[in-house]
Amino acid sequence: MTDNRPVGVFDSGIGGLTVLREIWKTVPDESTIYFGDNSRSPYGTKSRSTIIRYSLQNMKFLESKDVKMIVVACNTASAYAYEELKKRANVPVVEVVTPGADVACRATKNGRIGIIATKGTISTGVYKKAVEDRAEELGMKNIEIYQQACPLFVSLAEEGWWDKEVTRLTAEEYLKPLKDAGVDTLVMACTHYPLLSKVIQEVMGDNVVLVNTGEATAKVVKELLDKEGTASEGNNNPVREFYTSDEPELFEQVATPFLGEGLPSGTKHFTTDRYEVTV
Repeated sequence: MTDNRPVGVFDSGIGGLTVLREIWKTVPDESTIYFGDNSRSPYGTKSRSTIIRYSLQNMKFLESKDVKMIVVACNTASAYAYEELKKRANVPVVEVVTPGADVACRATKNGRIGIIATKGTISTGVYKKAVEDRAEELGMKNIEIYQQACPLFVSLAEEGWWDKEVTRLTAEEYLKPLKDAGVDTLVMACTHYPLLSKVIQEVMGDNVVLVNTGEATAKVVKELLDKEGTASEGNNNPVREFYTSDEPELFEQVATPFLGEGLPSGTKHFTTDRYEVTV
């Protein structure tokens, strides 16, 4: 069975575009609709109830576009709203936290796993718990988890300073405690961070496995589409739509480096706060 309805993806802004890019690579036949809630970004500074409300509104918008799946390409929304989204959505929902935790647990050889993220994500402890839970499920013992907030990485990624000296110096400062701890696996638990993966890898060394949560999430998307029998097969002209709650032109200017020359285009404005939801 073939289902050519699009896959819906939402994020608080543009970081989720790194997840979208991995989805395109993994399931190139799939049409996608991306919503960036830029006017209400960042989610990390908001209360739990507000994040859930925003996420439910974003879900309603994507469902109004007749998507067959919703990908929560936002770490904060995944941490706070996934369970509520899964409960209320009319289609399968995929988040970005547990896929990365699974890859990290399977990749580590010495049991020392590092997690880098924004201060907000680190403070929730959601990735640490996800890694601990997955390690327990796999019967792994003596797992050591080291967390490090790297807030400046977001600004460096959005500036396009992916391989500059200032980025390298910042990475050396942030990552030193993780290097000293001897981690052999590092989860990039922020959707912006894969853009800096070249510098992060060089600073950490080739012996450290970097876990791209977007890549891990895209594999889960493919597995779920196959399992549900809803994959688009032989779709040679997938549609790629973009929406933002802020100015489309500004969104495209900032987003283009994330996706490549000429993308995104034709972005439309939409505000999801018109949807009434109860939290």
